[in-house]
Amino acid sequence: MQANKIRNLAIVAHIDHGKTTLIDSIFKAAQTFGERSKAVERVMDSGALERERGITIRSKPCTVEWKGCLINIIDTPGHADFSGEVERILSTVDSVILVVDANEGPMPQTRYVLKHALSIGMKPLVFINKVDRSGADPQGALNSTFDLFFELGATDEQADFPVLYGSGLDGWAVSDLAKREADKNESRMDDLFQAIIDHVPPPDVNPEAPFLMQVSTLAWNEYVGRIGCGKITQGSIRKGESFLRTSTRWLPPNRAYSSGESGSDEPGWEITGTESARAAQLWVTRGLERIEAGEVTAGDIVWLAGPGEIEIGDTFSAAELEGKPMPPLSIEEPTVSMFFLVNSGPFAGREGQAATLRQLKARLEREMHVNVSLRMEDLGRPDGVKVSGRGELQLGILIEEMRREGMEFCVSKPEVITETRSGQLTEPYEQLIVDVPDEYQGIVFEKLAKRKGKVKNVENQARGLLRIEFDIPTRGLIGYRGEFLTDTRGLGIMSNCFTGYGPWAGDISGRGRGALVSTDTGEATAYQLENLQERGTLFIAPLEQVYNGMIIGENSRPGDMPCNPTKKKQQTNHRSATKDLTVKLDVPRRMHLEKAMEWIENDELVEVTPQSIRLRKTVLDELERRKAARRQESKVQNVPDKRV
Repeated sequence: MQANKIRNLAIVAHIDHGKTTLIDSIFKAAQTFGERSKAVERVMDSGALERERGITIRSKPCTVEWKGCLINIIDTPGHADFSGEVERILSTVDSVILVVDANEGPMPQTRYVLKHALSIGMKPLVFINKVDRSGADPQGALNSTFDLFFELGATDEQADFPVLYGSGLDGWAVSDLAKREADKNESRMDDLFQAIIDHVPPPDVNPEAPFLMQVSTLAWNEYVGRIGCGKITQGSIRKGESFLRTSTRWLPPNRAYSSGESGSDEPGWEITGTESARAAQLWVTRGLERIEAGEVTAGDIVWLAGPGEIEIGDTFSAAELEGKPMPPLSIEEPTVSMFFLVNSGPFAGREGQAATLRQLKARLEREMHVNVSLRMEDLGRPDGVKVSGRGELQLGILIEEMRREGMEFCVSKPEVITETRSGQLTEPYEQLIVDVPDEYQGIVFEKLAKRKGKVKNVENQARGLLRIEFDIPTRGLIGYRGEFLTDTRGLGIMSNCFTGYGPWAGDISGRGRGALVSTDTGEATAYQLENLQERGTLFIAPLEQVYNGMIIGENSRPGDMPCNPTKKKQQTNHRSATKDLTVKLDVPRRMHLEKAMEWIENDELVEVTPQSIRLRKTVLDELERRKAARRQESKVQNVPDKRV
């Protein structure tokens, strides 16, 4: 198809503002699957975890046709942990639809994606979603969005953006709300399609020039290996045709650049390798399907397999363009890390495949083929490796996927990645926005102040809600989400976005309560659990298997308490047929994966199996734990604080 008939755009928004639901309505309106096809909700969230959690984890392209035009749309993640993927996707498209919730208005991730889109010169379209909900304020959301454009330095041309109002769930969009009032019963997306055709520029490409494209997304196939996805900016390529793959990388300041300049404070880049390759297979997206193509031309978003290794930012080009690659793409740096360890517990292998260190490394390397924001470091430990990512959610998703594949392993408490800049220790910071009912604001202020959060803004919302903006270290949020929901009785809304590195904020107090740690291996008894529940909150029920060093509950006081949950009642000559029926046990607090990762301390691990989530001490034997604690205490006392 000719380039002037192609429109490439991404849908970006804060989490839960309705991107994926809007795409469902676009498919339906464009009759992508035919008039008689059965509608599927959140069709773009094809993964099991995406459907269960109601979030988009990985960006996905789709294509619709409308009045002779081919519209390539990329659905992007809305959670801050996957924001780096949004950055790369924007290098592929020519504009974005910024979806804003008419109730909430712009949120942290809205600011993040809009800032990046404006910085590369895009002119976004704004879609005010969920205008039919009770309490919606479309005009207020639009005014806040307009203010955000200017706050982020938008030009006059960028700030003169087209606006559409609608409901992604009900499948309608209008350019004027008065138009909707005149015909409330009609569901149509014509105004949205027309706005895309009129305001999204066709790809700025040259079909006659030599072939050139840049890889912005990766996929993996067991048969062909890595697959690179990107937009062809000039020329064309046929299946089986040869081309050059050129790798590049960014240089730190004050290094010589590929252009020969040196001594500049601006970031530069250099070529790290060039190889000849062949286009073994080509694909384009039509609807949701990836179909094979014999030839692709400038303006198309294509998938290409052939080179043995493909990295984000690689340039694919014709031979005559050798030595003239495109600048590398920025790949987000991780901010949170944790250890993935071999399961050394006594129950290893009972509920799945107890992964060896070699198997752990192989699985993580396979993940890094497509998820370039992850890092794996082999620190020489015989039992595990260090894995880093953009946040707890990203690492939690990876752990859950590995668990569902049948693997058993252990993970440590997430920790932030610090850096030393100009001789000062720095750590990652987040912009945190919470919406809480007025009656719970006190406990939220108190808890976040202890976690080094600083109030930036307070705004009264409708219906007795308060919106509070904080600047807080990333480590201050580790373990807080569940606590926040408890403190606000599930009525609070919390969202955050990485903003950069800042000075070390000082020590943050830990859990505050100890653990109930089993000193024996066997089957937990109702008799003993009834006694133990008076000392804390239990995580297990009667008849569950426990082992020495396993955490079975939370102590009501600071410090760990060793206990024996397998203890049975002493046998006597006196019997009561109804005695055991009078045992009263509270419902145990079950730890799901994310909650367990938040709850544990530095000397504890989460044991992950296909069937169970267990908590345990890193050192299982109580005597050995005491020796290790004394050694660590002595070491800390003898080493000066480097942060001073």
